[in-house]
Amino acid sequence: MAAVCPNIRDLGWTYYFVDETVQVGEAVGLDALTFYVLGRGGVLGDVEPEVVTSAFGYFNPEMITTIWEAGRAILSPREAGRLHWACAADLGRKVFSDLPDLEGFCAAAGAVNDAADSVALTLFAGFHAEPLVEDLPGRAMQLLAILREFRGSAHLVAVRAQGIALKTAHAITRPNDMGMMGWSEADTPTIGEAERQAMARAEALTDDLVRPAYAVLDDAGRRSLVEGVDRIKAILVPR
Repeated sequence: MAAVCPNIRDLGWTYYFVDETVQVGEAVGLDALTFYVLGRGGVLGDVEPEVVTSAFGYFNPEMITTIWEAGRAILSPREAGRLHWACAADLGRKVFSDLPDLEGFCAAAGAVNDAADSVALTLFAGFHAEPLVEDLPGRAMQLLAILREFRGSAHLVAVRAQGIALKTAHAITRPNDMGMMGWSEADTPTIGEAERQAMARAEALTDDLVRPAYAVLDDAGRRSLVEGVDRIKAILVPR
């Protein structure tokens, strides 16, 4: 987990804003940010914006509401979700076709995905219910994305269990990205030692929540997962 989870966090979102994904969104009338919100949230169905905000976590609810409502007036969330999910597979096919031992990586990552408990992990549950493509390059990228959602959803539960507001959690972990998430400078909370200690406890609780799924791997599976993520990291540069 220490070896793979930080890399999965940084690599699993890579398909969101590559040119090919942006072009798919534009072809159906959605700009890059709207396709991201409607596409990623589309696994939840045609729900109200509050549900998407709850599942995404760190974003300003007003921002999500505006984008979600504008997007679903153009395309149904479920259709956007399927298009967006297909973009993950397409990036894998483009980048991973010559990567060695994708079978071992997909088997190990798939075992973790199969073992993951989706209870209370809303966004992960939506992705977990989506079918994975059969070809190994496409499947590898989809598994990266879904394992990212697994830990990310667990992290939201852990943060709330520690009584931390999601805006505060974001200010601690990514203080330079508040604007990207729709928050103004005036929204930035004051962070003290108590908040930082609570976040450290939340990180430890996140590990506890996801550990049972990773624990299903034997030594060979752990090696395949670690080595597979390392090989992917060498060629899949976050954009």
